[in-house]
Amino acid sequence: MTIPPEQADTVRFLTALSGAEPKETHISAVFIGKDTVWKLKKAVHMPFLDFSAVEARHHFLMRELELNRPNAPGIYRDVVAVIRRPDGSFALGDDSAADWVLRMAPVPEGNFLDIIAERGGLTPALLDALGDCVARYHEGLQGVTGWDSAAALLRITAGNAESALAAGLPAPRIEAWRQGMNAAIEARAEWLAARAAAGFVRRCHGDLHLGNLCLWEGAPVAFDALEFDEAMATIDVGYDLGFLLMDLDRRVGRAAANRVMNRYVARTGDAQATGGLPMFLSQRAMVRAHVLAATGGRDEAYKYLRAAEDYLLPRPPFVLAIGGLQGTGKSTVARRVAPDLGPAPGALVLRSDELRKRLHGVPPETRLPQDAYSEAANTAVNRTLIDLARAAAAGGHPVIVDSTFLNTEMRRDLEAAARDSSVPFVGIWLQAPLQVLEQRIGARRGDASDATVAVLRHSAASRIGAGDWLPVDAGDGEAAVQAVRRAVATAVTP
Repeated sequence: MTIPPEQADTVRFLTALSGAEPKETHISAVFIGKDTVWKLKKAVHMPFLDFSAVEARHHFLMRELELNRPNAPGIYRDVVAVIRRPDGSFALGDDSAADWVLRMAPVPEGNFLDIIAERGGLTPALLDALGDCVARYHEGLQGVTGWDSAAALLRITAGNAESALAAGLPAPRIEAWRQGMNAAIEARAEWLAARAAAGFVRRCHGDLHLGNLCLWEGAPVAFDALEFDEAMATIDVGYDLGFLLMDLDRRVGRAAANRVMNRYVARTGDAQATGGLPMFLSQRAMVRAHVLAATGGRDEAYKYLRAAEDYLLPRPPFVLAIGGLQGTGKSTVARRVAPDLGPAPGALVLRSDELRKRLHGVPPETRLPQDAYSEAANTAVNRTLIDLARAAAAGGHPVIVDSTFLNTEMRRDLEAAARDSSVPFVGIWLQAPLQVLEQRIGARRGDASDATVAVLRHSAASRIGAGDWLPVDAGDGEAAVQAVRRAVATAVTP
């Protein structure tokens, strides 16, 4: 146990109260009882925080409660004093505090997302819910004005490099990483400033990894937001999301990280966030590297150091359009190829069905009325889809646009957007027998598409085909995936 001696009496009291020894981090001790959890701040003084005074511990426990209760009201209860009675015994009260504790509801260990990930339990549905969770969290935050994101990221880089060197990681690699990161930040300074001006810098969670997410009442909830440093948590929402994406990429796999990223963009429309992911993921990987190195996990630390280096390596952007009649498997193919394309966590997938739902303010799986598919509505969806694709491609990230592309004008506009962004364009047309498509549509459940067999037959009657795009047989899904991969490789390889 590494709790300071002056808190020994408090620890004995809370251990007896909870019936268990505490679980410790470097700054807290958590006592888990049957119906209540008590969180005690350690009386420590570190370069980045000072909890040595009782008043400071009270302040930061109150700040932790303030930050987390709006998002997880069922978990966070209150802050209560630990008092010493005249006879020397301890109790919980409301005055003459010897210390303070945050009272929370207990969460079963198996409900923490890092534990669920370890046992292979992050299903596609849960990954989508995770993207929804982060999207709701960020959309509930207010933008911070006058913030210099580039300067803040340069400070973070310097701090990460210093900590990595202090932890014994090799100086030549750390210096090369620092120079590469600084160059990336300086190259994106105008982009970062524009993001801040547009309100994408907010007082975020700040520590959004799998261990700080749990299932509560069946849905993912973020908890334990960083409370002791406002500057460290005042960041671009993409950087906040980046910790989770890095964690998923390293601990679960790129496909999981790609799915969460795409679900997040589908719910928020923030396609431009992809422009900063190489920087954001690399910073987060370096944090994990030096923490592991400092705590004895050197083998794992070197894996995260390599990841931090790899995330900064340039990858060519492109625009890939996947079109075809309803039921040809456009979304399935897009989701299969996306993780393998471009920088981590893979290509951004912009799906017209999901975008339409967002423009109508409903989740992707909610069915829309027929007037949501009017000519005017279709035009708005197509225009927004192309704008998002242009923004992401111009920011250096590969984009997959998933739509029927029955409107040939939309095809031309998307190709023009790729040219405007100076990136390669690949057009794919999936096709399969009508009977196969009808069977697939009839079997759909919980999908973003509202298409029915009647809609499919109406589309098929138009007889619009591949045109100058590459036709691909979608009868065999695996063969279609391989064909798309080959087409992209041919177009994008220098």
